Amino acid sequence: MADSTVHLSPFLRFSPVIARALNDVLGGAAASVLTVTLGLSYAVLIFAGPLAPDLGTGVGVTFMASAVLALVIGVGSSLRFAIAAPEASTAAMTGIVASSLVERITAADPSSPLLAPVLVTFGLVSIATGLVLCTFGVTRIGRAIRYIPYPVVGGFLGATGCLILLGAIRVITGQPLQLATLGSFANTTTLFELGAACAMAAVLYLTWHRSRTPIGLPLILVAGTLAAHLAFWLAGISPAEAQRLGWTFHPPEQIGLVWPWTAQAIVHYPWSTLPELSGNLIAVIFVTASSTLFNTTGVEVATLREADLERELNVTGLANILCGALGGYPGCISVSRSILNFSAGGRGRLSGLTSAAISASMLIVAPALLGFMPKLVLGGLLVYLGSDTLHKWIVQSRRRLTMPEYLSLLAIILIILKWGFVAGILIGVVIGCTIFALSASRASSIKFGFDGTEYRSSLDRSRDEQALLSTHGSEIQGLKLQSYLFFGSANRLYQHVKALLQRHPECRFLVFDFKLVTGIDSSAAYSFDQIKRAALDRGIDLVLVHLPPGATKALRDNGFVSPEVRIVQELDHALEWCENEIIAQHRGHAQEEASLRDWLTQILGNGDDAAQLSRCCERLEVRAGEIIVRAGDPADSMHFILDGRVGIMIPAEQDGMTRVRSLGRYTTIGEMGLVSRTPRSATIQAEVDSVLYVLNAHQFDAIKIEAPALSHKLLTYFVSVMAERLTFANRTIAVLRR
Repeated sequence: MADSTVHLSPFLRFSPVIARALNDVLGGAAASVLTVTLGLSYAVLIFAGPLAPDLGTGVGVTFMASAVLALVIGVGSSLRFAIAAPEASTAAMTGIVASSLVERITAADPSSPLLAPVLVTFGLVSIATGLVLCTFGVTRIGRAIRYIPYPVVGGFLGATGCLILLGAIRVITGQPLQLATLGSFANTTTLFELGAACAMAAVLYLTWHRSRTPIGLPLILVAGTLAAHLAFWLAGISPAEAQRLGWTFHPPEQIGLVWPWTAQAIVHYPWSTLPELSGNLIAVIFVTASSTLFNTTGVEVATLREADLERELNVTGLANILCGALGGYPGCISVSRSILNFSAGGRGRLSGLTSAAISASMLIVAPALLGFMPKLVLGGLLVYLGSDTLHKWIVQSRRRLTMPEYLSLLAIILIILKWGFVAGILIGVVIGCTIFALSASRASSIKFGFDGTEYRSSLDRSRDEQALLSTHGSEIQGLKLQSYLFFGSANRLYQHVKALLQRHPECRFLVFDFKLVTGIDSSAAYSFDQIKRAALDRGIDLVLVHLPPGATKALRDNGFVSPEVRIVQELDHALEWCENEIIAQHRGHAQEEASLRDWLTQILGNGDDAAQLSRCCERLEVRAGEIIVRAGDPADSMHFILDGRVGIMIPAEQDGMTRVRSLGRYTTIGEMGLVSRTPRSATIQAEVDSVLYVLNAHQFDAIKIEAPALSHKLLTYFVSVMAERLTFANRTIAVLRR
């Protein structure tokens, strides 16, 4: 009994390991069914037309690439159950590169061999793709591809779907769909072939597309193959006749693997065509990199497993370099195959090794399998893949995109089909950036606005100061800014400020709070310079708060930061400074108005009349040297000089001006012009900073109607002033006559 226990315990101990290994093998085998069927489709897609005689080598290259990708990525991926192989997008791009190369070679020399240059091109593009992927992985810039605008990615993949669909038509009919070949599509056999393939695609859509069961696609393809052969048998068509009529593929005699890097192949390679193919080569690199990132993310979401994107890029890069060294074309991790393996129970690296072994075995089995495979099955699979991609990016994406984004996606698809992938991607990025800029410019850069009556500093003030701020607080206008300020949003800010200043002509302080601003660009700095000019023209002080270093540099480099612009660290301190200025100014105005009433009381002999006249006058503050009125202007006002000094100027020789008289505080000027309404005979200029109160003709006429007594007192004052000036003039004349 003890002996039996000793012998059974190792089996019991290792049976879970065996169970896990068995699950991995079964999962990898299930995923390999997809690899085999899709691999055959990709081979006939790429090696069609002039390359059809080399289909055997194409099948060998496809399964060699599938084996290498499954092996390397299966061993090195951060997702231990990952299955890799050529994907529809990478295969479609490889087919475009191959057909473009063949067109150029045959145009130059129709008798030139095609296979060797094609395999060398596969190797070059795979090695270049691998090096770029490794660079992305090592430098950690692979995530930058996710910053490409979504419509650009959608347009790129939508164009890939179109190319897969066009390639499917070439696989089914043996000729490309072009204007020159439209007539050949009118025969009955070709239409039947296309109809049968479309029926197969419809079956895939109605069954596997809706259920997405892991084993569904392989079963449908096998059932489609058997159904096609049953239809041939019922129609009395033998397998040989089906091949002759083009319903099935002509099987290659053997699967061949050709070493591409021979001296003869390298010497005779058309190196001059590489610059012309550069656009398509870049497109292969782009689609492989994007497929690696997007497929990895898709597997993460479907399996709830986290992947290391940098590691995936490095491992995929190494796998593609090895593929290129052997003459294979690019590939990456597969979403459908990895999920199928995971659903079947595969969790370990043995799944990838199993898939690699089955792909390698197809180098022996594939010829017979391909000869048995109807074109309508593989062609229908390609039609389904292309149509599904088009439906996803042309129909379904409409619900996720705005109209400008959707139109840009369609435009990118058309540009790619017309001028190639590089033109489509570059123009698409420009369109995407333009749409983003327009969309972002519509977003307000202003979080909220405020004025000094509703938002004040934290300083406690006396009741009279609070009352003064309640009355004049609207002289402070503030804006809380947000987000990144660039040419679009900053211009809208400038327009908002102009409208704000028109609504609040009393504004004296304009406060900008940059606390929520992440940065500004040079064009935004120009918009702030426009705001500065508009503010200075109105005598408004600019106050900037929480200005970040980057914004400070941008504004300083633009010349915006100057002594006229005040920069404060805290909004509370900025508001306190503005409030202090308002209080000081209006207290000074109150004293000034009291002084004006005292003076007018002396003139008019009555305080009520003085108060009424002061209310009719408009305060005018002028700088030294500023012209108050010019000679020849209409005499439509008079001035009470409360403070400062003004000069009466007349023209002199050599376009100069001569002062004939100067008037100081508590004097008036322009009385007779207000009465006689004759044009000004001299220019009045401020000699120092001065404060004047202006009584215009409209207010004077109103006084004559509404307050005749006050009007009479004013006229009496005007006469007395003129009498004093006439007496002074007579004395001056008497002196000059001596």
